[in-house]
Amino acid sequence: MQILAASGGFQPDGRWGARVGPLLDHAIAVAATSGRPRLCLLQTALGDDQSAYARAYAALNRDRPEVVVSHLALFPMPSVADVRRHLLAQDVVWVGGGSVANLLAVWRVHGLGEILRAAWEAGVVLGGVSAGSLCWHVGGTTDSFGPDLRPVTNGLALLPYSNTPHYDSEAARRPLYQRLVADGTLPAGWATDDGVGLHFRGTELVEAVADRPDAYAWRVEPGPDGTAVETRVTPRVLSEARAGGGGGAR
Repeated sequence: MQILAASGGFQPDGRWGARVGPLLDHAIAVAATSGRPRLCLLQTALGDDQSAYARAYAALNRDRPEVVVSHLALFPMPSVADVRRHLLAQDVVWVGGGSVANLLAVWRVHGLGEILRAAWEAGVVLGGVSAGSLCWHVGGTTDSFGPDLRPVTNGLALLPYSNTPHYDSEAARRPLYQRLVADGTLPAGWATDDGVGLHFRGTELVEAVADRPDAYAWRVEPGPDGTAVETRVTPRVLSEARAGGGGGAR
């Protein structure tokens, strides 16, 4: 039972459009598999944008040709005949960024919450970036409703915490997240700077990992007198190749 909740995954590439970054590489590497890793992409948060799938397929086929790549699109209808069977057959499910509010609404219509929980409990590594990080938690901060950030509180709650990605790159997220934790709108949780991922086994944080130096994870908890307490966590910086070091137990 593993989740990699990240503020990164694929990285921009001037020649090819995208490449597999160390955080996504880490998610693949920690999946326990005796054969070729199977990875399913979900771009629900972008409305199943076909160009996003094309970039991801191209990057994985070029950088990790041993990975068997598939995708699950839900627009205009599910792209596989048996969604549950398909997702439970994967080693990794990777969820892209975009609108977490729309992602959660569409997933609920299709029963994805229960299916993804079953996949997680069966040992499929769940992971993703931005919306694909927040979705596994109770809630967090989102720009799904417009440029002014708002809380979302109806996440899948596989992890009983709140979550906020892009903690260092969007100035409004830090004070809003701290206020929402302080007043009880959101439970205590974790935030990630860009390039940082949180690796959970079960519901326990194993470690924070990063694809760059000088980026951090943050534990945010309610403090005294309606305040929030923020604790910095220094992540392990991953190498560019085979970041997870050869796999591990699910």
